[in-house]
Amino acid sequence: MYDLVIKNGKLVTPDRIYEAQIAVKNGKFAAFLSSEEEVDAEETIDAKGHLVYSGIIDCHAHLNEPGFEYREDFETGSRAAVAAGCTTLIDMPLNNDPSLINKEIFDMKLAKISRHSYVDFALWGGLVGDFDDSPDSVKNNMGDLVDLQKCGVAAFKGFTCPNGPLFPTVNLGNIRKALEILKPYDSVCGFHCEEFGQVKEREKEAKAKTDQTREQKIRDFLDAHDVWTEYVATKNVIDMARATGGRVHICHVSHPMVAQVVKDAQHEGLRVTAETCPHYLGFTENFVFEKGAPAKCTPPLRDQKAVDGLWDYVLDGTLSCVGSDHSPAADEEKDNATKDIWHAWGGLNSIQYFLPMMFDMTVHKRKLSPTLIARVMDYNPAKIFGFYGRKGAFEIGFDADIVIVDPEKPWRYDEKKLYTKGHVSCFDGLTGKGAPTHTFIRGQLVAEDGMYLEDRKGYGEFVRPVPMQ
Repeated sequence: MYDLVIKNGKLVTPDRIYEAQIAVKNGKFAAFLSSEEEVDAEETIDAKGHLVYSGIIDCHAHLNEPGFEYREDFETGSRAAVAAGCTTLIDMPLNNDPSLINKEIFDMKLAKISRHSYVDFALWGGLVGDFDDSPDSVKNNMGDLVDLQKCGVAAFKGFTCPNGPLFPTVNLGNIRKALEILKPYDSVCGFHCEEFGQVKEREKEAKAKTDQTREQKIRDFLDAHDVWTEYVATKNVIDMARATGGRVHICHVSHPMVAQVVKDAQHEGLRVTAETCPHYLGFTENFVFEKGAPAKCTPPLRDQKAVDGLWDYVLDGTLSCVGSDHSPAADEEKDNATKDIWHAWGGLNSIQYFLPMMFDMTVHKRKLSPTLIARVMDYNPAKIFGFYGRKGAFEIGFDADIVIVDPEKPWRYDEKKLYTKGHVSCFDGLTGKGAPTHTFIRGQLVAEDGMYLEDRKGYGEFVRPVPMQ
């Protein structure tokens, strides 16, 4: 007898949709059976002809624990994630104090967050440069990278733009050295790509202006982070991949001009992957003028031509993943009444509608196949970050992560009903169709109809990359 059977569902993979019953035993996929076959199970769920995915992986989210729990912690962020259909989340190492830059911090963080995660999770390790020459400054962590790799981090993250003392910017020398160190381990190094000098000088010039309107300040912010800052940094990082043969991942690509640089590198045979986010695929810079501080993020939103062009690179596989880049803030940090675009916290509160937003944009607005969701939000992230073999597909012996989606289920983004700590979001009032009805992690129900199950707190497990064969 099986523990769980999902019947009458349409299974969605990267290349097809088909009908089958899913049988689960001991938290793993145990069998895939014809719709007509009689199956004995402790529990049976009728998927009612809805779409069924083998999990949803958010490859890029900031849950802010430890150090900045007033913005978000793993309990609040992970409960919002599972409510949205996420089954595995990879937490980013910055926006923490301390940031995850060595083994000691890794051990402390893992012990803390494991107690209250609703979602299975992996961790990005930090990749930092020298902040300054003072004795108490954060120093580069080149000597800690191998230890972090052995701890089981999924990838390493660095910033090429100004980022403050807690997570110092890496220069090209740091990037090259890190890729050389990590190449024997086949580790992925991801980068926030905006070129330091351009951002620094353009921001300084813009902030020196006086007596500006709200719209003028927003225009200057967008211009200080224009596509050339992203383009140049991406080319520089890819050059270091070319020099070393290391694996590079370009985070949150916002513009087709940058995506083309990635595509050229891939055609050259370089080990380069890249991701984008729902907000770059569905919203333009006009949204920043409309919403103000709650819509501040970097790279910023681009124009409509860029939005439309970016989809081509998702469809052809250049941009192989879509992550939420959830970066929460305390409500006062996104308050238009007290914070202009320069002083507001950067990042968007988006994790609770990660799958619904992407599903609506893909299936209903763009009229694309639901299989694209399986590709960019499950299979590809599992492959890139080393989870395939355990997650990312309907395969015997893989974790029984299951998300049942009603493609016609209406939803409305209501910031007052968010499970995150912060309740200010630029997406407030957004509506769409397509949302999860059931979310299972390793065969256990963790969320139903948009509500997380409180007794699943602490159920989430740390996921290590599957060892190379």
